[in-house]
Amino acid sequence: MEKPANGIGNRLLEDLLMARGPGGQENEVRAVCHAELVKHCDGVWTDAAGNLIGLIRSPLRDSGISSLESMRIMAHLDEIAMIVKRVEPNGTLRVVALGGANPANFGMCPVDIMAEGASLPGVLSFGSMHATGESPQGNDVQTGAVKWQDVHVITRLSAEALIRAGVRPGTRVVLSRHWRAPWRVNDAIAAHFLDDRAPVAATLEAAALVASRKQELRCDAYFVFTTMEEESNAGAMYAARTLPGNVTVAVEVGPVLDEYGTELRVDPIVSTGDLKAYYTRGVAEQLQRAAERCGYAPQVALLLDFASDASAVLASGASAQAGCLAIPTENTHGYEVVLVDGITACARTLAQYLVDAE
Repeated sequence: MEKPANGIGNRLLEDLLMARGPGGQENEVRAVCHAELVKHCDGVWTDAAGNLIGLIRSPLRDSGISSLESMRIMAHLDEIAMIVKRVEPNGTLRVVALGGANPANFGMCPVDIMAEGASLPGVLSFGSMHATGESPQGNDVQTGAVKWQDVHVITRLSAEALIRAGVRPGTRVVLSRHWRAPWRVNDAIAAHFLDDRAPVAATLEAAALVASRKQELRCDAYFVFTTMEEESNAGAMYAARTLPGNVTVAVEVGPVLDEYGTELRVDPIVSTGDLKAYYTRGVAEQLQRAAERCGYAPQVALLLDFASDASAVLASGASAQAGCLAIPTENTHGYEVVLVDGITACARTLAQYLVDAE
């Protein structure tokens, strides 16, 4: 993959995509982010909830010139995945969704079973298709209505061997690294888990841009890479309660759909609300102005069948104000597609928003 103009580089995005990060087990993604954050931040640490945090301090605030509250920028480390419900006597695994996944999001494909200390290979299966009405899952597959009860993971190991390896109810199952490499489609990149790896890449790029303009920064900026967004927003809730600041901005993918008036183009999406909350009007307007200052035509949208860390902490009262900036994305929660320059557009807008904060 080529390096985009003025971007942080596709090597980083590829490293993020190849890193496996089911909710509650995001160590591989966290390590990639940590290596990048330490280049630009005044302090980097992992909190008790597993959130990775990078802090860029404002020299103006330290000097007493600015009294602005700190800003919290959140992108999530985790991905949609599966979790073992039970180990069958024949060594197959029954799994259910971890996060907002349907079987159709993955298809029949290679998986990694995240056992204790190592991963084991498996295959996600819907069963053989040459079936009659005697096989219920065959009917479900033929009609396109595959349910988790129709799904199993083939391991070719005995139940006893799986138990010895530490596979049990609660073990995470993810798409194999064999299935994760990004695919270049002219000016776009396609891959599983661009939600939230593309926004993570944009947030890391924004941290680099803010560090280069640190003398303009009037507030401390906390770049928070959260855990378990797809399941419960637990990481964001903890970070919002324990970090200073009244404003939380989530960096996300944004669905490209006619009903929202959004298109697959470079211009970032500024969300005004979603399933969990309507965002703070002032924050949305500031994000819109920041995008315009960078030369973009922001896509303002109300994303009703959507949610983010920021809307979760706003709805819970853990953050006084919140907003959401998103990269336009086709096939959200599937084989996702974003424009290469859309990642940098999001990063530039986010950095401009932070240095413009008043």
